[in-house]
Amino acid sequence: MNYKANDGIYPFYASFKVTHKCSLKCKFCNVWMEKTKDLSKKDVFKVLDTIGNSSIILVSLEGGDPLMRKDLGEILEYAYKKPFYLFFTTNGDLFDKRPMVEYGKHIDYLHISIDEEHDNLDFFERLEEFQSYGSKICIQSVVTKESLDTIEEKVQKVYNAGARMVIMPATHLDGTDDFYPDPKKFREEILRLKKKYINTITTPNGYLDNINKSHGCSASSVIIDSDGELFYPCRTIGKRHFNFTNGSFMEFLKTDEAKKARQDMKNCNRSCGWYQYFATDVFSSPASFLSSLRPYLFK
Repeated sequence: MNYKANDGIYPFYASFKVTHKCSLKCKFCNVWMEKTKDLSKKDVFKVLDTIGNSSIILVSLEGGDPLMRKDLGEILEYAYKKPFYLFFTTNGDLFDKRPMVEYGKHIDYLHISIDEEHDNLDFFERLEEFQSYGSKICIQSVVTKESLDTIEEKVQKVYNAGARMVIMPATHLDGTDDFYPDPKKFREEILRLKKKYINTITTPNGYLDNINKSHGCSASSVIIDSDGELFYPCRTIGKRHFNFTNGSFMEFLKTDEAKKARQDMKNCNRSCGWYQYFATDVFSSPASFLSSLRPYLFK
C-alpha cells in the first residue's frame, strides 16, 4: 500500500516507551530528562489494542528502561498475545533484580544496550547467560565519535556468542552534546564489519546509505510516548497528533493533519540519522530487505 501511494502512510514498526524512568543517565540520551507521566496498566493495554488493530507488525517495548515498571510481567503477557512480533529493549541494569526467564517467555527478541556510555561492557562476558532467558537476543550498541574505533572488538564477541547486533550512531538530540560520528566513516566501518562477521550485524545497508543522503528518513516507523501520545511524523520534529488510548490509528493516518505531518518530514533538512526513521525506508528493494533480515534468519 505504501509503495502504491508513493508515501510511508502505513507504519509497520513502532517503539512504545512504556516509561521514561531509567536507572541511567546517558549523555547522548534525553529521554530520562523528560517528565512525561506513565500510563496505568489498563491504558497500556489500550495502546497495545490500538497497535494490534493497525498496520504495525513489529513493536519494541522501550523506555527509559521498561524494567523499571513493576507490572511489566502482565504487560508482556498481554502484548505477546497480540498480532505483532514483540521486541524488548533494555540497558540490562536491572537484570539481576527481575525474573528475566519468566519475562523471556513473552518476548520474541530481547535487545540489550551495551556500550561505553551505558558503562556495562562487562555484559559482553554474559551473553551466554542472557541467551538462557528464553528469547533470542540482539545486542544494541550506540557509537559515538570517540568509540567508532572500538566497535570491532564488540562485534567479535557477539559473533563468537552466535548472537546478533544492531549498531547505530549517537543521534544528536535536543539538550545533549553532539556525539554523532561522521556518517561516511560510520558507513565504511560497518560495511567492513558486516563482510568480516557474516550474519551478525543487523544494521541494514539501506540505513547506512540513507544517513549519507540529504534526506533519507521515512514515516513507516513511529514512536509512542509513555502517555500514549504519538510523535508524528517523528520525535525529532516532536509534534503530537494522536493518542493511542483513544480512537483508530488507521483512520488518523488518512487525515489531512497526518498528510501534512508526513510532508513536514519530507521537507525536514535536519539529517539527524535517527536509526528508527532512517532504517525503515519504505522503498527498500527486496535485496535490501533481505540484507536487514538475514542475520535474524541465518547463521
